[in-house]
Amino acid sequence: MKAIRSLTALVAVGAILGGCASSSPDPYYGNQRYGDGYNTSYRDSASSGYGTIESIQVTNVEGRTSGAGAIVGGLVGALAGNQVGSGGGRTAATVAGGVAGAAIGNNVERNRDAGQQGYAVNVRLDNGEYRTVVQDNVYDLRVGNRVRIVDGRVYRY
Repeated sequence: MKAIRSLTALVAVGAILGGCASSSPDPYYGNQRYGDGYNTSYRDSASSGYGTIESIQVTNVEGRTSGAGAIVGGLVGALAGNQVGSGGGRTAATVAGGVAGAAIGNNVERNRDAGQQGYAVNVRLDNGEYRTVVQDNVYDLRVGNRVRIVDGRVYRY
C-alpha cells in the first residue's frame, strides 16, 4: 500500500512539473524584443522572405529552459524525499522533495545556458519591414549582404 501511495505521489508530482515545462515556439532564442522595436517572432510564417542586412550586433542570450532540468530534478527530489519518514510524513516529504528538486533543476538548466553569446542580425526586407533574427553564429554574413530568412534563420543567397 505504501508503495502505491509513493508511486501515485511521484506520478502526480511528475505530471504537475511536466505541465510547468515550457518550450519556446522559436527554436533559436525565443520571442525576444529589443529596445529598438525589432521583434524576432516568426510564428506567423515559416518563411519571412528576402532582404538586406543592415547591421549585426553581438548580444548576450538569456538562459533558456526546456523543462528537462525541472523534470529530472523533480524525480530526484521525489526519490530522495521518499526515503524520509513513514506514512503521511513520507508522502509529504516525497511531494516537497519533488517540488524543491524541480525548482533546483530548472535553475541549474537556466544557469547553464545563461550568458551565451548570440548575434542579432537586423534585416531590411524587400517589402520595407525590419526583422531582427537572433542566432548562435553568423558564418559568412556581412552588412550589405542579400539574405533570405527561412524558419527564423538568416542565410546568404
